[in-house]
Amino acid sequence: MTGRLTGLVGTLRSHGLRIGPGETVDAAAALEALGLADRERVREGLAAALLHREDQRAVFDPVFDLYFPLGVGAPDGGSDRVREGGDAERDALRERLVAALAADDQALLGQLAGEAVDGFGGYGSSSSGADGWSSYQTLSRLRPETLLTRVLAALRAGSTGQDTGEATFTDRLEADEVRRRIEGFRERVRTEARRRVAERRGTEEIARRAVATTADRVDFLLAGRAHLDELRRAVHPLARKLATRLAARRRRAANGSIDLRRTLRGSLSTGGVPMRPVLRRRRPARPELVLLCDVSGSVAGFANFTMLLVQALHDQFSKVRVFAFVNRVDEVTGLVASGAADPGGLGARILGQATVTGWHGSSDYGTSLGEFAERYPDAVGPRSTVFVLGDARTNMSDPNLPALRHIAERARRVYWLNPEGRAQWSTGDSAADAYAELVEMYECRNARQLSALIARLLPV
Repeated sequence: MTGRLTGLVGTLRSHGLRIGPGETVDAAAALEALGLADRERVREGLAAALLHREDQRAVFDPVFDLYFPLGVGAPDGGSDRVREGGDAERDALRERLVAALAADDQALLGQLAGEAVDGFGGYGSSSSGADGWSSYQTLSRLRPETLLTRVLAALRAGSTGQDTGEATFTDRLEADEVRRRIEGFRERVRTEARRRVAERRGTEEIARRAVATTADRVDFLLAGRAHLDELRRAVHPLARKLATRLAARRRRAANGSIDLRRTLRGSLSTGGVPMRPVLRRRRPARPELVLLCDVSGSVAGFANFTMLLVQALHDQFSKVRVFAFVNRVDEVTGLVASGAADPGGLGARILGQATVTGWHGSSDYGTSLGEFAERYPDAVGPRSTVFVLGDARTNMSDPNLPALRHIAERARRVYWLNPEGRAQWSTGDSAADAYAELVEMYECRNARQLSALIARLLPV
């Protein structure tokens, strides 16, 4: 049991959860106090001891299911045998699934998930049975999402005597509840398939590779809609943390650096010993921030999230201006400012209302940088910090290095945040290394890296 607990903690750490020795000791004490008779009580006790935020449950629950599984082997105890369920077996299982979903019978749903994986999820064969188990294969053959109408019919069979308005409202509630139950069954199938694969290949390996990590560690270029939606919801809490860090940096830097000449002059009264250092006075002035964002293709998710994050921090700067481009540049400061109400639609509004594309839809950094330097010379000045967001892939067009050099000469600082891994820079049509010779370029693949860079690079 000690090995299971430490394995659970180690895997959660590998997924980015901060769990120290204190939390681990608390989890061991909770496990000793709760015992193992009630698995769900154990789950909640360990979650309370180890986790700090509710959103970490998305990682904790599937990892817990691997280290503290509900069972071992197949439902009948014979996991070494691969069965290929036919259409008749599938239809019979779907009929039982409709009844279980209508009754919300959790025990039966768990049993049916095991039978579904056992009958339809095995792939490959060997002398010892299946080579692996696939939740995708199971769900694609069983298709539980198509049972919504049948489950609703079973639920409504006994519902009578409602007026039209009440029935319509109740119907919507019932449909949402059935969808939730179906998704719960789908998750049971995924858990069962992971458990069986872990028995064959090792719990630690599957827990590290087959469990989705937290949204802030998912690469922007690979993030799906669900991850991007979760990141958008995290914009304002993250902005508050970054604002606190920036305020602390500003307080520490308020007195300025040591004025060596005045310090030495003052030390004459103490025999040349600088007892009282004299600090230069800083002029209180908030910096200006300029974002130049590539909003084409898969890079758009990275750019949109960063734009929303910076907009949430706008109180920290005297001025924030945001420009978007694909192969033409347009200012979108107003669209980003109004995008807080509907962050999910920001990308569509930019592409629909701003002029960011010309006669083709591929990104062109050279043309965009040149147009920005020519059309918006007032956007960049000696107090401006410029962030360029993009993968630096020019689609074999001229990178226009003189335009970026001109921007760098006018600005206080220029930073380039690249969502691609450093190993991919200057491969194919990427001009990343050429741009990196002119400005500071940083790898920024996920929200965790972005928040660290923003906290370190933003001017105070």
